[in-house]
Parts: sequence; structure tokens; C-alpha cells
Amino acid sequence: MNIFDMTIHQLHSALKEKQLSSVEATTAMLARIKAVEPQVGSFITLTPEQALTDAASADIRIAAGKAGVLTGIPLALKDIFLTEGIRTTCGSRILENFIPPYSATSWEKLKDQGAVLLGKLNQDEFAMGSSNESSAYGITRNPWDTSCIPGGSSGGSAAAVAAGEAIATLGTDTGGSIRQPASHCGCVGLKPTYGRVSRYGVIAYASSLDQVGPLTRDVADCAIMLGAIAGHDPKDSTSVDTPVPDYTASLTTGVKGLKIGLPKEYFIAGLDPEVQVAMDAAIETYRRLGAEFVDISLPHTDYAVATYYLIATAEASSNLARYDGVRFGHRAEANCLLDMYGKSRSEGFGAEVKRRIMLGTYALSSGYYDAYYVKAQKVRTLIMNDFMAAFANVDVMLTPVAPTPAFKIGEKINDPLQMYLSDIFTIPVNLAGTCAMSLPAGFSAGGLPIGLQLIGKPFGEETLLQAGYAFEQVTEWHSRKATI
Repeated sequence: MNIFDMTIHQLHSALKEKQLSSVEATTAMLARIKAVEPQVGSFITLTPEQALTDAASADIRIAAGKAGVLTGIPLALKDIFLTEGIRTTCGSRILENFIPPYSATSWEKLKDQGAVLLGKLNQDEFAMGSSNESSAYGITRNPWDTSCIPGGSSGGSAAAVAAGEAIATLGTDTGGSIRQPASHCGCVGLKPTYGRVSRYGVIAYASSLDQVGPLTRDVADCAIMLGAIAGHDPKDSTSVDTPVPDYTASLTTGVKGLKIGLPKEYFIAGLDPEVQVAMDAAIETYRRLGAEFVDISLPHTDYAVATYYLIATAEASSNLARYDGVRFGHRAEANCLLDMYGKSRSEGFGAEVKRRIMLGTYALSSGYYDAYYVKAQKVRTLIMNDFMAAFANVDVMLTPVAPTPAFKIGEKINDPLQMYLSDIFTIPVNLAGTCAMSLPAGFSAGGLPIGLQLIGKPFGEETLLQAGYAFEQVTEWHSRKATI
């Protein structure tokens, strides 16, 4: 097996048994990146020297018998995570030359375990997008079909895993930005419960919605990564102080007797027929494994997209006010302070970011705040209540991740509404603050991956991973490789 096709647990075994070194594994990954990166475009910043230095340190740690499961494993991060001394752009020109003075907690946790950083991954600018086409650093392409989008906003994170450019990656999910690209690129992606993973050191888009999570080759790797980054962080006031279970220990529990809800609002007339076929097959697989199905309703689903694009843009308007050309980031030449503010932001932000700032500023403006933002928050509560009521009767929910497989690059770029509707099945989970996972469940006739979404109760990641693992053990979708 090629090193770049290995999972975390396979490479860990090889390193532990001295079949190869972390330096050899990292060198192989860097060679793979060099070979396929021109076709895929997953990375914004590569850190080969740092990676080889980290790998050499990991080998010393392994030789001393002090290695954890992530020691010496080559990983990569969405370019929204602050990394001390390494450029962090968030896919935007306004942060083109920004070098952070500290690192995100989630990366610090991985680094403490001896993980190797290959570089920073492409994304939609400030995580605003569903296709990875709004990045200031070029388009990332889907490794299964380079004429198609990889999904967004964590498109570089999903494409890097699918193309064998990283063993696993971290992304962020504000409205589906881990699950949707995972679905389109045929990998596993998990959005944890809000507060399960620290957001400290993650550049903010919409603070009440953003959450950090892993993208991996299989469910076992997902459990490993989540276990490494989860937990309370006093530096993040939204981090929840609740015990973190050993996610890998209970993977093999199975799903016999598990009650799986099928929300009628997610199986709609506009669903792509190939996605429907994959969902029907997944339901039958779970039925054979002993799971029980319950028809449920999430009645306020139709309002989720509109609610999201009021709350998220309002929070973005507030969060992005700090990029003013004064303290850090791009500063334009200007004759006066107000002119400098305007020029710096006009030159630094792309079209989609400007669109969302304007939408959010309007929703928060005098005379419209109650009509839009406050009303959206009330509807958000109704959506959250829908989920909690449904979870009184089921353990998890099963839905599609996206209405269609990956679409062509450029297909929706000039139609923001159609682009926003790409996340119709993922957005409600973020509004509710609960957890969800995408895992490979089939392929279209054109050879594009189709993902299955499992939605769990708050802090129910353990059950999600168990259910995903059971499905994975009796299907082969996750084992297929992109032929790039």
C-alpha cells in the first residue's frame, strides 16, 4: 500500500513496528503533494522544512517508546487555524502576509501529540462559501473529477484527504463546511457539538455557529482525531466542560436496536435521484444490521436557510469589522483614516465576503434589527426545539448531506441563492448546535461520491461514530480511491 493511501491507524502501526520512519512517511507525502497539487490546488502554504523537522522529532519520540497514535502522522490544517510563525490567510487577500503570534488550541493539541504539519489548506474566503471558489488563492478541484468543485468551505481539507496529500486534516463547519466537502470528496467528516472542541485561535466567521472538526479516510481515524482535539479549553468561553469519552473504545458496539429517525423534510421532491438511491441503500443496510427506523418531522426546516443567512451574516459583519488596516492585515495607501479603512477593506475582501458583510450590516441596522436578526434568533430556537423533540424518540437521524453530487466549477458562482441552497440539509444542525457526520455511501453514474449524513444528540458523537463504523464495516465506499 502507498503511504499516501494509509489511514492514521495503519500508518501508526507501521511507525510503531519500525516498518518505516516518520521522516520517510513525511517525505513520501511531500512527494505526493508535488505530484498532484498542480491538478488539485489543496494548499495555500506548504511547510516542508518544518514538516521534516517535526518528523525527525517524532522519530526520536517513537524510538523512546513515548509515541501516541498521532505521533509522526503527517496532517494539514484549513488555513483558518492560527499557527504560530506560519502564514495564516483564511483564504483572503486582507491576511495575505499575516503571521500569527500564537496557535489555535486544536492545533496545539495535535502538535503536543507529535503530529507533523504539512501545511495550510485552501478554503472559501473567511469560510464563506459552498464550493471553494471564493478563495483569493485559486480554486481547489475535486480529485474525483477536476472539472468539479470539492465543496466548501473546507474544500482544501477534503480534497487533500481524497487526493492523498495528507493522512487527515482539520476543517471548520459553520453551515456544513466539513460535511458537504466530505460528501463531495468521498471522505469522512464530523461536525462536533457546539462547545465540544475549542474555537480559540480559529479565525471567526459566525461565532455562535462555527465548530472545529476532522476530515479523515475512515470512521476509526475520525474517532482518533476527535479524541485528540475535544475537551474543555478555558481560553474559549463557549467551550463546554464535559468529559470526553474514548471514542475509539466503543466503535464496535454495533447498531442493533438503535432507533434511527428519517425526517420527512429532508427527503424532498428536488433530491437528485442518485442521492435518493444511495440513501435508500443505506437505510436498507442499517435495517439489515438491526437498526429500527422511525419517521419523524422537523417542521421548521424550510426556514433554516433564511435564518442562517441572517444570523451568520450578522455575526460576520461584527467579526470582520476588526479588519480595518490598522492593527494587522492589508493596509491600503490613503490620504486620511476613513479613506484608508474603505480602501483596505475594498481591496482586501472578495465579492462573497463583501456581500455577506453588507447583508449582515443591514440586518443589524437601526429599524431592521428586530424585524430580521431578532426574528431569526426566535426561529433558530424553534429549529433547535424541533431537534430536541425528535431526539426524545430516536438515537440518531439519517439524511442526505447535499441535494446533489458535486457540481461543475463555475456552475453556481453567479447565482448566490442556488449556491446557498447547496447547504439546505446541513445548516439546521449548526443552528441547533448539535453534532453530525458525513460518510461515503455511494457514487453517481459519473463516478462522483455521495455522502450520508448521520445527526446525533448534543454531545452524542460517540453514538454517531458507532453507527458510522457499523455502516463502514459492511460497505466498501470508503475504500475506493480517487484516481488522480
